[in-house]
Amino acid sequence: MTPPPVSYVDRLGTTYPLNSPRWCADAAEADGSPMPLMLTDRTGGITRSQIDASVRSLWRYSASFPLECASPISLGEGCTPLVRRPFGSGGGEVHFKCEWFNPTCSFKDRGASVMLSLLRQQGVTHVLEDSSGNGGAAVACYATAGGLGATIMAPSSTSPAKTVAMRAYGAEVELIPGSRQATADAAVAAHGREGRGGGSVFYASHAWHPFFLQGTKTLAYELWEDLGFRAPDNVILPTGSSSWAGPGTRNVMGCDIGFGELLAAGEISRRPRLFCAQPLACSPICTAFLEESGRSDGKPTPEEWNAPVATIAEGASIARPVRLRETCDALRRSGGGAVRVAEGAIKAATLELARSGLYVEPTCAQAAAAYHELLASGAIQPAEVTVVVLTGTGVKATPRVAEILGVEL
Repeated sequence: MTPPPVSYVDRLGTTYPLNSPRWCADAAEADGSPMPLMLTDRTGGITRSQIDASVRSLWRYSASFPLECASPISLGEGCTPLVRRPFGSGGGEVHFKCEWFNPTCSFKDRGASVMLSLLRQQGVTHVLEDSSGNGGAAVACYATAGGLGATIMAPSSTSPAKTVAMRAYGAEVELIPGSRQATADAAVAAHGREGRGGGSVFYASHAWHPFFLQGTKTLAYELWEDLGFRAPDNVILPTGSSSWAGPGTRNVMGCDIGFGELLAAGEISRRPRLFCAQPLACSPICTAFLEESGRSDGKPTPEEWNAPVATIAEGASIARPVRLRETCDALRRSGGGAVRVAEGAIKAATLELARSGLYVEPTCAQAAAAYHELLASGAIQPAEVTVVVLTGTGVKATPRVAEILGVEL
């Protein structure tokens, strides 16, 4: 049976066609803020026979995308290593998904490839993005690869290694004073619902655009294929905003979509449990999940809905994630949960990973710190198949790693 046509859909159930660029709904939230969009459900995902084995990138799963893209912007993203290593004192082994093997050294290349391929097909010629680093680098890279112009808004505190890369790709970089949330607010304020400047510059946000999630969902397909067409027991994801876990809930939402499609297609018998990790200094997703579950982890949190304070995990300092409600739903649907980790634990995990041969930025090391906490609490077991997603390289966060080591640059 032919699947029904896919549309954008908002939280009120209003649908919008996919044939024109759009990043939010016509309706606003009760507080006047933009309302995010998702895609209407499809009838299942794809089977292993539909993987295009001739393609060595995430586009091998293109049969799962709701729209056909005649000319994708691809640089070989996806197909990253899954490294099995002993980790911690529990006696078990962990599968580490090394996402810094993507072209710009972060998982966000997955979303950027699919999102910008669609936007170029829709006639967009210039995009704007707000980012603390990795998302901006990915959008700048794939924009130039696809012949598009790019403007990136970034917090003034962003690691120079990330903003230099954006400029090298040819993007215009605007540094915004204040927190990561202030940069996101500035970008939203700068754009109308369907772009600005009469549509000449489109807000191609990795946090807002639904097709970014179509790219990040390929992580689920890839883990399934990496593990011999089986689902893992647990997936632990570093989380900041909401697409795939910073790393955001884009990680969580992407895995929820991808594993949900595989379940509907009959390729797996159950979803893996998804766990999101956030720094204690800024953990709105964890707070919301625990409150909605009627539980508390007993850890103190900043006032005013986890207003961000200084954290070594610079990419996770998002006080108001775009898809907070949907992310909590995804965690509950999987039977997983949320873990808040202290600064000391993030720093220790960064060094522990490095001394295991995995040099990552502190933002994603929080997922490894969460693994220790989940193991200690008995929430997961050493014998289970657990994947810890490592979303970005430590090379981009040299000042933060130097801070952990007490080394002056």
